Amino acid sequence: MKKLVLTLVATFALASSYGQTTEAELKAEKKAKNDSIAAIQGRVDAIQKEIDNMPGWKKGAFGTIGGSLSNFNNWYAQGTPNNSSGTIGFTVNAFANLKQEKFFWNNSLNANLSWVKLDDKDDDTDSDEFEATTDVFTITSLYGRNLTKHFALSALGEYRTTIINNFNDPGYLDLGIGGTWTPIQDLVVVIHPLNYNFVFSDEDAIYESSLGAKIVADYTKKLGAISFKTNLSSFLSYESSDLSSVTWTNSFGYTLWKMIGVGFDFGLRSNKQEALDYSNNTLGNSDTFDTVDNDLQTFWMLGLNYSF
Repeated sequence: MKKLVLTLVATFALASSYGQTTEAELKAEKKAKNDSIAAIQGRVDAIQKEIDNMPGWKKGAFGTIGGSLSNFNNWYAQGTPNNSSGTIGFTVNAFANLKQEKFFWNNSLNANLSWVKLDDKDDDTDSDEFEATTDVFTITSLYGRNLTKHFALSALGEYRTTIINNFNDPGYLDLGIGGTWTPIQDLVVVIHPLNYNFVFSDEDAIYESSLGAKIVADYTKKLGAISFKTNLSSFLSYESSDLSSVTWTNSFGYTLWKMIGVGFDFGLRSNKQEALDYSNNTLGNSDTFDTVDNDLQTFWMLGLNYSF
């Protein structure tokens, strides 16, 4: 019996020692493989950086699609028991950039469009159509002649408008020259002290073209499954601050499966001319630039994302 107990104790000790040894060996092997993966990834990143810095065209796009549909019949717990409603929207961010040793030419397009409807089936006078709620369209072209590695003399053309309703009313066209600073990869900062802001609109008493400074900062990046773009575009009028404007748009995309994922977009805008137009011509007020409330304009969208 004593020998049996000793044998079992020895067997257990040997098995425990073997298990601990095996676990330690596996952890060491895992660490070595993780180090190898990190080294491989470092080499891949270095190669990708060289590719990004090579001359030639680089093109890409990603966007977000969001939407919902619903239908209610005799749902008495709500104020409108019989209705059909829906929302649909999408954003597109696309770019085509040419990089050469002595110059660059960057082109980008941003479109953010959405519609919503609420059809009260008990009210024959309401609309059963989808109405536009978000309408943003911007196209930009920047040409630069390199003076140093990170600075260039540049010329910029930027056009902003709505395209669903009131196309080019208002529309904004900025044309200017100055300098462009590229401190890091994928970041472009444009400073143009000589820029003319052409404004197109039927409301000539409100909208006015003027000379001013144009400042743009754009950062577009793709890191694995994540796509990201932020753009700040501002015009500072030399004639009056009432004619100045600023727009900041942001797009995020995360790929979950192949090229499909989730996306989130949001934007901010301040434009006193648009605020005055809305107050007087939509709300029927009699405001001036001195009395109108220039509330911050905002939008956001969450939905499916498709990138390529």
